[in-house]
Amino acid sequence: MNNKRVKNDDRKVISFIPNGEFYYKKALQAMEKDSLKDAHKYLKRATELSPNDPLILMQYGVLLMEEGQFHDAHKFLTSAYSLNPDTTETVFYLAEVHAHLGLLRDAKFYAEKYIALNPEGPFGDESMEIIDFAEQQDALREEDEEQDEEAYYLQEKARHYMETGKFNEAVELLESIITDYPDFWAAYNNLALAYFYIGETEQASALLREVLENNKGNLHALCNLAIFYYYEEKDAELQSLLALLMKIKPYLKEHRYKLGATFALIGKHKEAFNWLISLQKHGFDGDAGFYYWLSHSAYFTGHEAIAHSAFAKLIEIDPTKEGYEPWLDIEGEIEPDSVEQDRDFLLGKIGNTYRSERMLGFYLLGKSGHQQEIISHPSYIDVEKLSLLEKLFLASGLRYQLTAETEFDQSFERALETTELLYEQYCPLNYEATHLFQMWFSICESGLTREYGFPNPPALASAADYMFQSARYSGVTKKAIAEKYGISVPTLTKYVSELVEYLPHLDT
Repeated sequence: MNNKRVKNDDRKVISFIPNGEFYYKKALQAMEKDSLKDAHKYLKRATELSPNDPLILMQYGVLLMEEGQFHDAHKFLTSAYSLNPDTTETVFYLAEVHAHLGLLRDAKFYAEKYIALNPEGPFGDESMEIIDFAEQQDALREEDEEQDEEAYYLQEKARHYMETGKFNEAVELLESIITDYPDFWAAYNNLALAYFYIGETEQASALLREVLENNKGNLHALCNLAIFYYYEEKDAELQSLLALLMKIKPYLKEHRYKLGATFALIGKHKEAFNWLISLQKHGFDGDAGFYYWLSHSAYFTGHEAIAHSAFAKLIEIDPTKEGYEPWLDIEGEIEPDSVEQDRDFLLGKIGNTYRSERMLGFYLLGKSGHQQEIISHPSYIDVEKLSLLEKLFLASGLRYQLTAETEFDQSFERALETTELLYEQYCPLNYEATHLFQMWFSICESGLTREYGFPNPPALASAADYMFQSARYSGVTKKAIAEKYGISVPTLTKYVSELVEYLPHLDT
């Protein structure tokens, strides 16, 4: 037993100290398993242990570039190049990272050097694409300098028309722009959107195809076409186009934003988040739309802190978006199976034959997480065909400020206040409660048409609630309903008798 101990104690212990090569190999193994987080960790350690190994520096730079960290990637790729300027892979990746940073002259220089060093190399096609892209941007800059300033002024005017819903005016103006400036592709893309919003979907798609025939690879046209396919439920065409969009790695910030927003709108949240967060990491100061889509894509990819931060920034820019956070219908503040969150139910109401049903649909749209999607769709709501009452309830749902200037306006405000009191009692709505609101909106339509003043909203809400419940359930008392709304039983009785006059009656 003692001899065994002596034998063990006499063994030589060889300590193993891992070097950069060790961690580099572990990083390659991690990448084979698609474990990029581990690969990043190992490569970072490898560069610390072997700071003069050009292969390790290059590989880490490539990984950083794939993560969207272009400035850091540039640093490591430049270091690798200084150690070995003839490594063709490093030369190509320098071309790519310069393109991502918008340094197109340098990108073209390295792409041309790659082709000179390795004309039959595996990155030959990608290098030619970088060269072509850089030359196209040079040509565009020259065109921009020569382009009549009036074209840009008119383009901005047309965009303003679209943002304010004046699509017919936008169409007329944009058509004149492309007639006078046949190579002004931004005007073509906006005209296609304007056509789409007025329901001319075939003409919109045809115009985008014309753009792509004459300006191959126009990213805005490709993204707009994907959105059209999504809304028209052309799944086969959409999937084919998505396969192409997912391969595109745009260099300009504007293009990355467009691609990210497009992916977010059609539900490709992972791809959307990757593009949008990479923009934010590099100091991109986005508009309200940017933070809206970043919040959504972040939330639905599990980055909740980023989602909350982005939405907070959105609220700073546009306070009217408060209440439309993407997590509300997930975290229980708005129940996902409530009527307000039932897209098909809302579309059924909005497209209903009866005006009072449409009024209800527009009101509930203001409570729904589907608001943005439904409002953006060109064929769901034709504002020009809506009656005054429908426009008023739609405007209230969208939180537009309404000013009471006439007796009718004041009556509408009181009718809306009554509706809100009822909603507070029943939100989120289940399908049983919609019968109450269907009855109430029938009363609203009749009362507003016949110039009823809708005095005393709490009493009116109480009366409507009592009329609904007493007709369906036994044991309902006026006292209990009156107390719920803070009024007296005689007042409740008075307003029940008034509202009965505005219930729809069957012809005999």
